[in-house]
Amino acid sequence: MALLFPQRAERPLPTADAVAAELHHFRAELAMLLAQVPALPAPAAELAEEFTAQLPVLRAALLRDASAILASDPAAQGLAEIISSYPGFYATALYRLAHALHQRGLPRLPRLLSEYAHQRTGIDIHPGAQIGPAFCIDHGTGLVIGETAIIGANVQIYQGVTLGALSVTKGLQGTKRHPTIEDYAVIYAGATILGGSTVIGAYSIIGGNVWLTESVPSHSRVYHRAHINISRSVDPAAELVFSI
Repeated sequence: MALLFPQRAERPLPTADAVAAELHHFRAELAMLLAQVPALPAPAAELAEEFTAQLPVLRAALLRDASAILASDPAAQGLAEIISSYPGFYATALYRLAHALHQRGLPRLPRLLSEYAHQRTGIDIHPGAQIGPAFCIDHGTGLVIGETAIIGANVQIYQGVTLGALSVTKGLQGTKRHPTIEDYAVIYAGATILGGSTVIGAYSIIGGNVWLTESVPSHSRVYHRAHINISRSVDPAAELVFSI
């Protein structure tokens, strides 16, 4: 993260030489770490080199995510604030790093990264999920995105949302168990969307606390009709007012 975004660095990286030195150290450290992981699909040094070469692409993707958050959150004061302090951006960043490792077939390490982000932010994104560009998590605490979820471009998701499976059994391993969210969908707080065949159409809005196990077409609006009853007993203080 310090290499991708200097504002997150513990010590300044003021020059290109300082960045190059940090990159060299990072690549060597990653190779040493990967060497301890069993059943690697390629030599550790080769995987570390490939991953390091992908960092500029990952940074560009994360800047699009940060820009999407800035465009949708009226409380955001700028990209620097989002990159340095927003938990939704941090969880997305570690997801994209973990997903890049997951795509290379690396065992264990991608999940360790995602669980670290989970501990730090309360946001649980499986590294196997497929998430498109300009992804916006607002707040995010309690958000769960399952392994086979597919999320399109410019999607906004709020806290407490679950993109989960209808059934959790070991026999479903390797099948699509989690929903597909198409481009420009918005999913508000507390919504639960389940099932591998469930598709939320593009430009749809899913309201808070909605429970969905079936697909909805594009441009849908799905919400609960609230029934709130407010009652008030007679003010007991009025009974104590008397005169002699």
